[in-house]
Amino acid sequence: MDIRTVTATLARPVAQELLFSDIPARLSYVGTDGDPRVVPTAFWWTGDTVVLATVVKSAKVSAIRRHPRVALCVDRPGLASASGIPRSLLIRGSATVEIVDGVPEEYVAGSRKITPAEAMPAWEEGVRALYPQMAVITVTPDHVVLHDFGTTIPKAVADLVAAHGDPR
Repeated sequence: MDIRTVTATLARPVAQELLFSDIPARLSYVGTDGDPRVVPTAFWWTGDTVVLATVVKSAKVSAIRRHPRVALCVDRPGLASASGIPRSLLIRGSATVEIVDGVPEEYVAGSRKITPAEAMPAWEEGVRALYPQMAVITVTPDHVVLHDFGTTIPKAVADLVAAHGDPR
């Protein structure tokens, strides 16, 4: 997928809504044993990359260093969305891992989206006391698919509608 399409898709209002929502992403990667893994995680969208952080000795750190291709999903089921329509943002890209001192601000910002405001001061104090270092995983998107089920739907569904007509 070309970078202009990636950038345009990520700039769409529904994509922005999902990227800045209170929904954790699900990160998919290949474990060191070769089996797939999917884990929920807080994340921060910088406008160019997805940033998440974890324990330096986390299994995903060594796995992503070995196999840097990852996928992320941020979605809201139809029943949980204001419109009643499911929405999903699917991102694929290459990840890098960097060990940093302390707690990166992107980790705090991403966690703030999913932590109740009243719990955030204690959470942040605890995290800053716990982590002398963190592993920062940065994902650079190179393939993005947005399904808002209004202007975009999965290709297989679109093909079915084209072949059989819209049942509405």
